[in-house]
Amino acid sequence: MSDGEQEQTIAEDLVVTKYKMGGDIANQALRLVVETATPGVSVLTLCQKGDAYIMAETGKVFKKEKDMKKGIAFPTSVSVNNCVCHFSPLKSDHDYTLKDGDLVKIDLGVHVDGFIANVAHSFVVGASKENPVTGRKADVIKAAHLCAEAALRLVKPGNQNSQVTEAWNKIAQSFKCSPIEGMLSHQLKQHVIDGEKTIIQNPTDLQRKDHEKAEFEVHEVYAVDVLISTGEGKARDGGLRTTIYKRDPSKQYGLKMKTSRTFFSEVERRFDAMPFTLRAFEDEAKARLGVVECAKHELLQPFSVLHEKEGECVAQFKFTVLLMANGPHRITGGALDPDLYKSEHEVQDADLRTLLQSSASRKTQKKKKKKASKTAENATGQPTEDMEAVE
Repeated sequence: MSDGEQEQTIAEDLVVTKYKMGGDIANQALRLVVETATPGVSVLTLCQKGDAYIMAETGKVFKKEKDMKKGIAFPTSVSVNNCVCHFSPLKSDHDYTLKDGDLVKIDLGVHVDGFIANVAHSFVVGASKENPVTGRKADVIKAAHLCAEAALRLVKPGNQNSQVTEAWNKIAQSFKCSPIEGMLSHQLKQHVIDGEKTIIQNPTDLQRKDHEKAEFEVHEVYAVDVLISTGEGKARDGGLRTTIYKRDPSKQYGLKMKTSRTFFSEVERRFDAMPFTLRAFEDEAKARLGVVECAKHELLQPFSVLHEKEGECVAQFKFTVLLMANGPHRITGGALDPDLYKSEHEVQDADLRTLLQSSASRKTQKKKKKKASKTAENATGQPTEDMEAVE
């Protein structure tokens, strides 16, 4: 976006339409990958399936607008058990095959004209009403899901980002879990996945001091990203190859190698400032070579594959929310069946229990209907009624 252009926000109906289109495609892609994630299926297969679906579906919208960019805003990643995030292997990489009992996190994003809809969802392979998940995997999924539900009720105009951080800490502690230290949820703008306003999870003392306090405002958009661990909440680079990168528009450098220059010009042409996977290049070997110099000189930012300690489990839920004038509107998210996850813990804090039992739906607030029994179910893990796009 050049300096002369007015920033487009959700104050415009067409922008809202583009967000919702992206949100619908993201929700459908998520559903497709979740349905395919059965024992014996490889992570690579799931990542390819998610990305192919997003590309096919975004190719069907705004067909007459030949110059409009649309497609993947975050490549499909499938991170299992103690792998925290960003596992999206190449054909030449070590793959992982799903098995019963694995805790799977699926993370992906879609954009239409640079307006981004991100989503992530967690579930345990093989979970059923006859065979519900118990123990630590149930604890961490419940904790992460309730953190997301609390955020949906707290990320609204007039509230502060620190209120969300504190709520997440309290909910995680109720389930004897920890939010992953220092992880950020970002404001979204056109073509920008990492806007300046952020919500931090479980900050260290130094991070807490340095993190900018911010107030949510009407017509802003956020990708609210919750990552909760059964362990200490410290994510480390596990040594697996980074396959997801994004262009840093603030950095310039004259690349020396021809392979790097060819690779980088393709990145700029195809992806602009959106995250992309090296899998998207026809010649994976050349992409693996070309990315090295670009990353070394910070033209590209890496999304490293992070891990918690072996034996721990991490759950993730991410949704995109539009802060409309008539209330927050969640456009992405997966439905969690609370009957599949049985934890012996529950939220202890009275204020948070009340918050979680309040309705997150704009319709209900307008009608002022009392749905105490329905909202009580929400607090124990029912999906909220606000999800018009998913249901």
